[in-house]
Amino acid sequence: MLKSMTGFGKATRDYKEKQIRFEIKSLNSKQCDINIKFPVQYREKELQLRNEISQTLDRGKIDVNIWIEGSDNDKNIQLNEQLILEYYNQLIKIGNRIEQNIENEQLLQIIMRLPEVVKTELKDLDEDEWNVIMATGAEAIKQLDLFRIQEGNVLAKDLEDRIKIIESYLQQIQPFEIERIMKIRDRINQNLKENMDSVQIDNNRFEQEIILYLEKLDITEEKIRLRNHCSYFIETMTKEENSGRKLGFISQEIGREINTIGSKANHAEIQKLVVQMKDELEKIKEQLLNIL
Repeated sequence: MLKSMTGFGKATRDYKEKQIRFEIKSLNSKQCDINIKFPVQYREKELQLRNEISQTLDRGKIDVNIWIEGSDNDKNIQLNEQLILEYYNQLIKIGNRIEQNIENEQLLQIIMRLPEVVKTELKDLDEDEWNVIMATGAEAIKQLDLFRIQEGNVLAKDLEDRIKIIESYLQQIQPFEIERIMKIRDRINQNLKENMDSVQIDNNRFEQEIILYLEKLDITEEKIRLRNHCSYFIETMTKEENSGRKLGFISQEIGREINTIGSKANHAEIQKLVVQMKDELEKIKEQLLNIL
């Protein structure tokens, strides 16, 4: 069963007066690249969350966003009263020296903008709340995984169709093989007659040399291997999980056999079929980039 690396999942849960929203999306990547954005008080739990995501999703460029709405009471805000009074007294003294009367309201506005007047501290991590966040995340990750499976089914159908097209082009080569041999034989014979009119040709030896030459151009083994690679591609795709990398290796072997057939072809129609097989193979390789 194939899975796409592209997916999206989201989940929402309520906890006390808060609403927890968890969104996760993934794109194709060679490795597991996880980027997490969530409130700073949960930073110590980041490794736990990363492990949970990587174990389930394996690889991909994964972006995670966690929002906790109604969480203003997570912060302790304290006024430094002693420092405020010190600022106030000093400003009053300065005002008296410059004979400038500053109203209390103006003084307070000035003081509140000065350093360390207001202290904001985060409350300790609430383990119960974190457990709710993880449960919400598990639901979103499951949705993303289901999305990947659905996309994988679409990709599997496309890949299977393209492999069958390559096999059909391979089948179309067969009628041209006998014609190719006859053309090569006639061309060599004609060249000999044109350039060696005065030399007696040993027909038996000529046939032996022709056979040896045609053996070098024989594509029977390449055709067999190409069929086997195509069958193995379909088998791997349908029976193995997370087979994207392995399918990539098989597609490289398919490409080698197609290239060898092309280099041995010596026939215009076979070359055309080889080009069409290469075109389908390139489309397969593009799709494999998004396969888990």
